[in-house]
Amino acid sequence: MPRYNSNVSITNKTIAGMSLGGGRKENFFFCLLEYFPSEDRWFLSQLKQVEDEKPMDRDELIMKWISNHQLTKLIVDFPLSRPTCDVCELECPGTEACHHPVVTQIRNEIDTLLGADQKLIYENPKKYEQERVESNLVQYSKDLYAKETTTPLLSRPFKRKLRKGYLPYWNRPVDFWIWKNFYDQALELFNISYDSFGNVSIMLLNRFKYLRKHFPDELSIFESNTYVVLMELYRADIVTMKMLRELQDIQMSPVAKLDIIRAIENKLKIFIYEHDLESIVKSPKAFDSFLLAVAGRSLVMNNNRKIPTIGNETIENFVIPNFS
Repeated sequence: MPRYNSNVSITNKTIAGMSLGGGRKENFFFCLLEYFPSEDRWFLSQLKQVEDEKPMDRDELIMKWISNHQLTKLIVDFPLSRPTCDVCELECPGTEACHHPVVTQIRNEIDTLLGADQKLIYENPKKYEQERVESNLVQYSKDLYAKETTTPLLSRPFKRKLRKGYLPYWNRPVDFWIWKNFYDQALELFNISYDSFGNVSIMLLNRFKYLRKHFPDELSIFESNTYVVLMELYRADIVTMKMLRELQDIQMSPVAKLDIIRAIENKLKIFIYEHDLESIVKSPKAFDSFLLAVAGRSLVMNNNRKIPTIGNETIENFVIPNFS
């Protein structure tokens, strides 16, 4: 029995998440969250697995689902922008001598970070190593955003990452921002380094390009990342480090997913039916789509974090949720 009045009119505070990773034949899920103001509560109103149904294929089902629900905002885990080289119209001098304003700013910031860290080592190496241990550099602090103007000590893995540089034909500006804010934590918790195109096939790129041609004009599409969402949930004290560690354990993963979903449900005021809860726990795609919708909740409430302009590029379609 539902815990809300089904006759309550829905406001425009509706958001959907859809994980698009994998091949064309891989099943995936739509996750629709709706806000009911009289209840001051969000509801997972639909979690639909998209499967082949004659006479429609999956692509047609996606477009029909979006149209039927009159969606205006959709969050996906798919790169919506292209690497710097793809949109550059300057005469190319090669990557090393690239003078594109975005590439120039990012490389200057990398040099500044490495230079400041090296200066700390040179001025007082013993104090530097002591503070490195004391600050537990495997992860950034939870109040990182309040300290963006300071110069943090750089972990050894992060310094190696920065020295590899920014590749304008492979990286996007948002990659660098995520490295600065999540690199150490993502490496420790999930053993990953964020890369926009690391798990995206050419087939998937072409497929999404086709789909966008058929989406309604009023639909705004945003991008997010499930690992970023999980780390923001941790920084807001909604989920625990134990949950995130167990999420990577094959045997403990179902229990960890359930704990994470329950924590989100309780602290973010989201109601989930038991049958949907079971699907989210069992299916990785359903879990990812749910996290994307949760990130979108922050966007709808106008509480997402703003990524600063890099060079001449404003990053507005990548959602960094704010749960604090």
